[in-house]
Order: sequence, then structure tokens, then C-alpha cells
Amino acid sequence: MRHSIVYEKLIFCEETPEKKQYLALHKTTGWNAKRLFSQEQLYEGICNSWYQISVYNEQQLIGFGRIISDGVYQTFICDVMIHPDYQGKGVGKNLIQALVKYCEQKGIRWVQLFCAQGKQPFYEKLGFTVRDREAPGMTLFLNK
Repeated sequence: MRHSIVYEKLIFCEETPEKKQYLALHKTTGWNAKRLFSQEQLYEGICNSWYQISVYNEQQLIGFGRIISDGVYQTFICDVMIHPDYQGKGVGKNLIQALVKYCEQKGIRWVQLFCAQGKQPFYEKLGFTVRDREAPGMTLFLNK
């Protein structure tokens, strides 16, 4: 069994959540509203993570976040989601801190992430900075 911690009766564990629970939590985000990815693809994606944390209140998945990394210098935090009923209660903060702590333990020095519009202040409080305007990110979506 992988490592688990308890925070205010919530369980943070390093195990992949059950598919049905993950998809239910993911649906609360609205991120796949255009159905660009099948449910199988969404779940397969998290199963291929370098590291992940699932947050439970009793048996219900209420939070999730993961890291994609080469384990050396390229590290990307993504798919951070907290069920709307638990937002603003410190769950997201503790989740991000746990993901960053894992990076520190592995010697990672540069952690990147994308966030939804308006969420920058949340991440700034946790030490993240907005990318320099001279080095913005880029995206290429390959459509079939």
C-alpha cells in the first residue's frame, strides 16, 4: 500500500481512485464539456501519472491532483480538482502542498502548472508565480 495521510478527517492517499468516482469528480469541473476525450481516455491518463494524490472524505473521492514528470527537471502539476462542496476549506491548499513536497523529496527544482482563469491568486499564495510575459506557454491541439 502506498503512503496515506489524514488531514481533518480527510484521507490523502497516493493510490489511483476508482474509475467511477474519478469520472464523477472530473464531471464537476466541466473541463470535458466538449467531449474531446472519452471517459476511458481520461482515466487512462491519470493511470499514467508520475505521481498522484486522491483525497477522500470517508469513501467519497472529493479531491485529486497529479504530476506528469520525467523525474529529473520537467515537472507539470495538472488535473487538480476539488469537489465544489469542499472548495475554500483548505483541501486544495493541502493537496498542492503535498504534490510540491513530493517534488522536493525527489530533487525537482522547477514545477510548472496551468490553472483556470481567475485561479492565479490561489496558486500565488502557495508560492507559484505567473510566467514571464517574455516566455509564455504555447499549445498545439492535434485534432483527428
